[in-house]
Amino acid sequence: MIIPKLKDTALLNDIRTAATDRSSSHLWWLGQSGFLLQWQNQHLLIDPYLSDSLTKKYANTEIPHIRMTELVIEPARLNFIDMVTSSHNHTDHLDAETLIPLLKANPNLKLIIPEANRNFVAERLGIAAAIPLGLNNGESVDVNGFTFNGVPAAHENIERDELGRCKFMGYVIQFGGWSIYHSGDTVWHDEIVAQLQRFSIDVAMLPINGRAMERKVAGNLNHQEAVKLAKRLNAKLAIPCHYDMFTFNTADPAEFAKEAEAQNQAYRVLQCGERWSSAA
Repeated sequence: MIIPKLKDTALLNDIRTAATDRSSSHLWWLGQSGFLLQWQNQHLLIDPYLSDSLTKKYANTEIPHIRMTELVIEPARLNFIDMVTSSHNHTDHLDAETLIPLLKANPNLKLIIPEANRNFVAERLGIAAAIPLGLNNGESVDVNGFTFNGVPAAHENIERDELGRCKFMGYVIQFGGWSIYHSGDTVWHDEIVAQLQRFSIDVAMLPINGRAMERKVAGNLNHQEAVKLAKRLNAKLAIPCHYDMFTFNTADPAEFAKEAEAQNQAYRVLQCGERWSSAA
């Protein structure tokens, strides 16, 4: 099993150390599509999956979710989180075993979700439906000095509810002098590209696991498509994600790195638990 670069107490110590540098933003990859962003002593979790819930759920099925990377930290230990996002309702992006302990450890936590998913989120997490902050495509909300901009995602297709609200979303998150884009789970879609081109993206966090019918799960960008999207958006840096979590649904980040170099796209491949910092 892959051992994170930093985990548990070592990870917490690195988060505390980074907080002393208030002129920079700091980003840790927590595995799958999960990231921790720190800026000005504010802490944002993006789509965290910090449990073994899927491994347990699918243990005796035709698609066992065999974990590849050790758990980087128990969610209850993250008792300093200010905000958390969920891009859609799939468990590796909306995990009760991650979010319920986080909500308990952080009573003032702000949860940002697609508005279309409000009732589902409330039921899964056992919270009042009024608690989350809901966004749709083209909407934004300001929280603790961060602006969250909703953009569509196409987990195979752009899906909308009966009111036309996106069920799968990405977020462009603006704070200080930065704009970062977390796509959620998505494939290439011209509508998404058109929406994103109004932003100046500093960092794009993009899935690279691709899609294959035999996996029997919805697909994502592959490594070539992720680099192509980063280039189209003029992203200053691309960071791959959504790999090295489950054996049946992963990708080789070295292929992403090779493609990024061929396309002259700046990139950074993070190990689970590794920090990337950027000065203003």
